[in-house]
Amino acid sequence: MGKKRLFSADYEFHASVKMLYPYLQSASGLSEWFCDDVKINNESKTLTFFWDNEEHQAVQAAHRVNHSVKFEFLPENSDDQADPSYLEFRLETNDLTQSVFLHIVDYSDFEDQKELQDLWDDLVGELKKIVGG
Repeated sequence: MGKKRLFSADYEFHASVKMLYPYLQSASGLSEWFCDDVKINNESKTLTFFWDNEEHQAVQAAHRVNHSVKFEFLPENSDDQADPSYLEFRLETNDLTQSVFLHIVDYSDFEDQKELQDLWDDLVGELKKIVGG
């Protein structure tokens, strides 16, 4: 596997933080725009994300209500053990314009950064359609 890279991007929304946050943190919200489905195992506190018939397990490593959520993916090989992939969503409000920005940090071994940018643009475009902004 290749080495991991940090990708980050900001997207402006015309929707409130309170409206956006459930789409970033809840299984039902995430499955509407981010992945095909999300299942939560309450006993082990793991989330299983489904994309194109592939499963990836993660734990919610951190969250602040209506502000941020971070998912750390469980190791799939020895490289991941020492350097786990993660995904973080942060919501920030510009007090002057009242715009809300979704800041995405994707730390993974996805190699093609242009393709990853396009992927996130498409995903966030889907989320904007849902929340209307």
